[in-house]
Amino acid sequence: MTDCIFCKIIEGDIPSEKVYEDELVYAFNDIEPAAPHHVLIIPKKHISSLNDLNEENSKVISHIFIIASKIAKKLGVDKDGYRVVSNCGEAGGQTVPHVHFHLIAGRNLQWPPG
Repeated sequence: MTDCIFCKIIEGDIPSEKVYEDELVYAFNDIEPAAPHHVLIIPKKHISSLNDLNEENSKVISHIFIIASKIAKKLGVDKDGYRVVSNCGEAGGQTVPHVHFHLIAGRNLQWPPG
């Protein structure tokens, strides 16, 4: 998708601080972190929303959770705890129309988030 900010980040048209990359996903530090560690994990193939998941593209989601675990270990937060969250739709807090997951860690995370 040509006007998607995350697609532009994947293509290297917009700079990012890469944390992880493989053939399916790209992970980078959030520019407005909600905690000391705040990594966005996104599929390289554009999927606009969780509502657009289907049998053909859903396998990348399980891969993202495996990668989230690896990133948490790399950051040293796997023992203390971390949160992985995805927002869906405007009312759900999704601000970029490209499926993405936030890995947030490095402070005590309360529920509800705040």
